[in-house]
Formats: sequence, C-alpha cells, structure tokens
Amino acid sequence: MAQDIRKLFETEENASNQKMSQGHEARFLEKLDREIPKVEQSSKSWSWMQIAASLVVLVGLSIGAFKFFNQNPIDVPVEVVETPTKSLGDVVPDLKKVEDYYVANINFELSKIKPTPETKELFDGFLERLEELNKEYQLVSQEVIKSGPDELTIDALINNLKLRLDLLYRLKEKLKEFNTINQTPEII
Repeated sequence: MAQDIRKLFETEENASNQKMSQGHEARFLEKLDREIPKVEQSSKSWSWMQIAASLVVLVGLSIGAFKFFNQNPIDVPVEVVETPTKSLGDVVPDLKKVEDYYVANINFELSKIKPTPETKELFDGFLERLEELNKEYQLVSQEVIKSGPDELTIDALINNLKLRLDLLYRLKEKLKEFNTINQTPEII
C-alpha cells in the first residue's frame, strides 16, 4: 500500500503536461454565459420575496412588542412586609432564620398574586387583613424588645407570621377558584 512519493510526483508531472482540447475554453465560457442569466433572474425574484417576508416578520414583532409593553395592569399597591428596626432575630438570634423564612415567603407569595378587576375587592380585603396582622406583629415585637423574650410572645410572633402566610395561600386558592368558575361555560 505504501508508495514512494517521488514516483507519484513523476507520474503527476506527465499528466499535467497534457493540454486541453482545442476550443474547450470557448465551449466552457458559452455554457457559463447561458447559465448565468438564469441564476440572476431567479435570485431577483427571491430577493423581493425575502424582503417582503422580512417586512411581515418585522411588522408582526412590532405589533407584539407594542401590545406587550402597553398592557394596562391594575395598579394595586402591593405592600411589602417589613419588620421593625429591631426585630425578633435581633433579640433572639436563634429565631432570626425562622423570621427571615416567613417574611421572605410572605413577600414572595404576595409578589406572585396579580389581581384583576373582578378580584380586586377580594384582594383588597386580604390586604387589609395582612395589614392588621402586620401591625399586631410590630406591637408584639416592640413588647419583646422592651421586656425581653418569653415563650408566649415568641409563639405569638411565629403564629402571626404563619397566619399571614396561610392567609396568602388561601387568597391564591380563592383566586384560582374564582378563575375556574369564570372560565367554565354555562350549561342551560
């Protein structure tokens, strides 16, 4: 299988010295001239189609972006649950993780809820209840800071956080029920 490369080049030189038949170049150029106009005509028709398709895509994307960015969501102020300047975690460091967990989950669940005009009244009622619970939490928290932690006040704070999170879960369930009731067709 192995061949001497010098022998291959010697035979190649003999083959490359051969000349093309007379008129070969002229025949080639004539065939080339006949085929080039066909290619140019087809590329012109395709270029107009490509431009038209690009315009259709551009207009479609523009309309979609316009509708997406000009949605009018209901502007309902969503309150973020805040803890007082000195929190339960500052007084009882072991409970800081518990407090942070509940506050983070409450804020996360609250941010996921998007009210509609139909559910605005329900949403506002739940927000009022959350605000009441937040005020109670701050009062008990101030009591813990002033008088020191005891088991009852710490339980009250943790139960308050649990109740707020449960309240948000119930709100999500009610909104889901409301949406399914409104989406089911009425049978007469």
